[in-house]
Amino acid sequence: MNTMSDVDSSRASPPLSSLLLATAQVTEAVLGGQSMTEALAAVSTPSRAATQALAFHTMRQLGWARAVKNQLIARTPPSPLLDALALVAIALLKPSDAASKAAIIDFHTAAMPSYAPHTVVDQAVTTAANDEEMARFKGLLNGSLRRFLRERNDVLRMIDRDLEAKWNHPMWWIALVRNTYPQQWEEVLAGAQRPAPLTLRVNRRQATPEQVIAAFAEAGVTAVPVGESGLMLTQPRPVTQLPGFAEGWWSVQDAGAQLAAPLLPLKDGMRVLDACAAPGGKTAHMLELADVEMLALDSDARRLTRVTENLDRLKLNSSKVTVKAASALDLDSWWDGKPFDAVLADVPCTASGIVRRHPDIRWLRRQDDVARTATLQSRMTDALWRTVAPGGHMLYVTCSIFPAEGARQAAAFSRRHADAERLNAPGQLLPIAAEATAETQRDGFFYALFAKQS
Repeated sequence: MNTMSDVDSSRASPPLSSLLLATAQVTEAVLGGQSMTEALAAVSTPSRAATQALAFHTMRQLGWARAVKNQLIARTPPSPLLDALALVAIALLKPSDAASKAAIIDFHTAAMPSYAPHTVVDQAVTTAANDEEMARFKGLLNGSLRRFLRERNDVLRMIDRDLEAKWNHPMWWIALVRNTYPQQWEEVLAGAQRPAPLTLRVNRRQATPEQVIAAFAEAGVTAVPVGESGLMLTQPRPVTQLPGFAEGWWSVQDAGAQLAAPLLPLKDGMRVLDACAAPGGKTAHMLELADVEMLALDSDARRLTRVTENLDRLKLNSSKVTVKAASALDLDSWWDGKPFDAVLADVPCTASGIVRRHPDIRWLRRQDDVARTATLQSRMTDALWRTVAPGGHMLYVTCSIFPAEGARQAAAFSRRHADAERLNAPGQLLPIAAEATAETQRDGFFYALFAKQS
């Protein structure tokens, strides 16, 4: 998963006009349905860190920026790129503390520098003027942004009761969270706005937490223990620059995700399936815990490359590990009929629990996606249950906070399978803003563990 970033003084920020253009292009892509990770990959390397910082800030403030823009511009500009540029500029004009402008993406470092409001307006207009698609709308952009500077208090009063502007989530998402967690909904939504910490999992086959902490301390990096093998950095750094990266001492993994592998009663010699393995964090964790025969399965062959790379770096790859591209639903395409002692079913979901790391997710999802993914999860768990040996275990996992993908899904599975005994597991974990300890700084996950009766 992606991690929080902070200031990297070794890099000079690109000119604001080029940064605004690159971020507007990323924002346009997200509004068109592309993930921000994919859109950022198209940005030139020298500008990527600064662009991702502003893109993350824009995604976190998109509800507010849209509400403001709608007060300033009566109709959506016919140029999607200009519309995106207006949103980026308005997001930059929002008064906010430094923490809300932190960037999270691909283990790089970046931070939002501060710009004077008139500089933002001038550079946004310059950006529009220098682009063929946007040039004829530069007057509209200029007038709208300058009006906001003049009439900011009046504009803010007009959007004061706009819930999307306040919480920066789609209205259907806000309503679902509010109905599901009536006592905690505000904390859940606020938690999604907080940058996530950089959390690592120590590979105990190569190092100990004490050894890593000492090496980090020598490099001037402070890390706080989390759980049995986790470490949370107090000042996130580029991971490739941290001691032990090349040696495979640790992996990047959220504290919530680190709960998965230990929930399965793994023992040496077991036959184990990671049914939706990419990018391989949980696969690696299981191999760190026991000497097992592992099948790492994923439907995306490109993402499986990451699994192999991670296992190689962690020195966990061996003849006992098989990495295969196939759909977990199509058993005939990958299963040899020999049952597994343990199955990790980290099934596809809306990813509503990891929006603090991926703030674009909330804007990419639609309300009917929840029911669609829940249906897929039901089909997938039913198929995977067939592969579990009598006496074996299946761990159901989603990085979601929606009950249709969590508690209701697990309950329905129990009703469908009389031979499934539900065992103790954490259930629903929420990313709550008020929880500030290392042990509770985690993404939103759901866990349910089942044993197959003999």
